[in-house]
Amino acid sequence: MQSISVTELEKLDGATIVDVREPDEFAQVRAAGAVNVPMSQIIDRIDELPEDETLYLICAVGGRSSKVAEYLESRDFDVVNVDGGTHAWTDAGLPVEQG
Repeated sequence: MQSISVTELEKLDGATIVDVREPDEFAQVRAAGAVNVPMSQIIDRIDELPEDETLYLICAVGGRSSKVAEYLESRDFDVVNVDGGTHAWTDAGLPVEQG
């Protein structure tokens, strides 16, 4: 499985960041521009994910996103796990959104 640091990801222009945390976690704080598709809904919402671009998967620290990455890779999606997750993103002082 491919992985990327939060600082490397932040430098990518137009990256599709998929946050797999639950909606309440997502509302508290998230990487700017991330979309929410919770791990618990990934199977039901897989059709919402673009198949023609790389998906950067993020959660709180990297555990859930790595499991989702494994699942999506098995379905031929191009995915990259974000090391350290949202905690690393906020610790690095990178742009966030709330609400």
